[in-house]
Amino acid sequence: MTTTRLSTTRTALGQVQYWLAVIFVIGWTGVICGGLAFQFGAWEYPCPLCIVQRMFMALAALGAASIVREGMNGTIEASDYTAGWGLAIVGCVAGGFASWRQTMLHILPGDPGYGDPMLGLHLYVWAWILFAAAIATIGVVLSFSHETAAPAIPATPHRMVGRIALWLLGIVLTINLVAVFLLEGLHWYLPDEPNRYQLFYDLHILS
Repeated sequence: MTTTRLSTTRTALGQVQYWLAVIFVIGWTGVICGGLAFQFGAWEYPCPLCIVQRMFMALAALGAASIVREGMNGTIEASDYTAGWGLAIVGCVAGGFASWRQTMLHILPGDPGYGDPMLGLHLYVWAWILFAAAIATIGVVLSFSHETAAPAIPATPHRMVGRIALWLLGIVLTINLVAVFLLEGLHWYLPDEPNRYQLFYDLHILS
């Protein structure tokens, strides 16, 4: 009886990394959606550093997505976990530096910052906090990787939820790619402070 209970506990704990990967995919997808909501809902144009942060959010999500994608096959090797989390950490570290950089550009007293704040903080400050929290979370989970990284992933509901998360990420990244293309237009560089969707002007749809 004790052995059965221990086995059940290990099975439950073993799914932690898979579910964290799913949460990572959905969470970063939601954060990118928040940026798109500000862009189209509040009519705020993201600057180049904002776009860079979205790119690293996407990289962090794709690292976790690689783990979820392996889970679709029913098994995840230890090397798949480490490769996925390694990619996610690279995205979070680089994104954290980009958001820190933007925060430092607007840290002087009297500087209004770029864009409107949300809950008292600008989006790039929130991004900095989220990147740091994500790195800490990955570190804690990996500290117990022997108990939290099960090789077998059940079909229901694990793989079904994972598939939804992957589709959601793909759709949002496609929308973001189109949004950046509209903003940058037929140019190599995005202006430091964009004020219009340049593609419509390059194609003479607007003037």
